[in-house]
Amino acid sequence: PLDKEEETAAAKCPQLCLGELLSITDLECSLCIRMFFEPVTTPCGHTFCKECLERCLDHRPNCPLCKQSLREYLKAGRYSPTVLLQDIMLATFPAQLAERRELHRAEMAELSNLTKNIPIFVCTMSFPGVACPLHVFEPRYRLMIRRCQETGTRRFGMCIYENGKSFADYGCMLEIRQIELLADGRSLVDTIGRRRFRVLSRGHRDGYHTADIEYLEDRKVAGEELQELQCLHESTYRLAQRFCEHGDLTSRHILMQHGPLPEKEEDIQASADGPTWCWWLISILPLDPSYQLNLFSCTSLRARLTQLQRVLAALLQQPP
Repeated sequence: PLDKEEETAAAKCPQLCLGELLSITDLECSLCIRMFFEPVTTPCGHTFCKECLERCLDHRPNCPLCKQSLREYLKAGRYSPTVLLQDIMLATFPAQLAERRELHRAEMAELSNLTKNIPIFVCTMSFPGVACPLHVFEPRYRLMIRRCQETGTRRFGMCIYENGKSFADYGCMLEIRQIELLADGRSLVDTIGRRRFRVLSRGHRDGYHTADIEYLEDRKVAGEELQELQCLHESTYRLAQRFCEHGDLTSRHILMQHGPLPEKEEDIQASADGPTWCWWLISILPLDPSYQLNLFSCTSLRARLTQLQRVLAALLQQPP
């Protein structure tokens, strides 16, 4: 049997041997040229950082090194960590591994900010409290959605395209409720509108647009002005009910897709964006996107309700 000193030496030996046999470059990902972070090994036997491999598979379902098809691997949608490699890195280069983890944490923290460099999906008009289903297939947006998941924010901005600019000056934060991943890497993303924002500056990150933003808030009123606003709110809601009940066939078809008119809220000033039913109505009315954007950027509930009354009155006067 080994004595105490020999036991200690034997326990230390694997670490010393590994340290002498390996250099840090042996543990580098061939895609990012950094130490592996969450290493995964493909069926064809090549190892990459999980994040690096996912980004490659956004573009083509093939191994980045040997070009073998990884369609079945992508379809499974699971990337098991290469545990042995993680253990080797921890045993031989603990300080460098800690540094690599810290770098990843800092990158995630930067991506988690919800006013600076927020990711922007340039596509359609979206509104507070209103569902916005998306089909995500472009590589840049596949990366963007994945990052929103990984950071835990589950949020990104949605803006429409605007001529002369990469996207409009106003948009809506969307929150991811559910993701259905398809076998080829595309996904169906169920989102809902949260807060409105104004774009302060535009930027880019890894192919998708970003923006620094400030959130919009409706101006609060009180006293007599609030009473008048409540009367205007009641009469506009009644018009909306009439439109939903007696609108033309097109409107009724839209209602079948979008569900019934949302209930009135008790406190019309409770939300920074005003009553949800207004946004639901704006989303289904046959309005030009530039007019929708005009209503969207308005921070006076009174002005928004007045415009809605005009639109509804005009639509209800049209012959069926």
